[in-house]
Amino acid sequence: MVYFLVDTYIDAQKREAYDAYIEAVKPIVESYGGEYLARSEKVVSLHEKRDPQRVIIIRFPSKERLNACFSSPEYIAIQSLREVSVDARALIVEEEE
Repeated sequence: MVYFLVDTYIDAQKREAYDAYIEAVKPIVESYGGEYLARSEKVVSLHEKRDPQRVIIIRFPSKERLNACFSSPEYIAIQSLREVSVDARALIVEEEE
């Protein structure tokens, strides 16, 4: 298993674009075997310099499926909605065997 973790800093003036991205990305992720474990704006930061407004945690069956998802034509078609509306910081975490 591999986990995709993202924290986002939302530009309030561009919230509409981000909301469109949120709606469009979920079925794409799920079509590649991604399972949302958390998608929430109820975030409490424990670090004064890191205060994201939204956190997303997605589990994929493999790193190959994760990479296929985020390099797919479907995802690339909506990627700009995220890029123009949020500052997103992502991590990929692979389970140790």
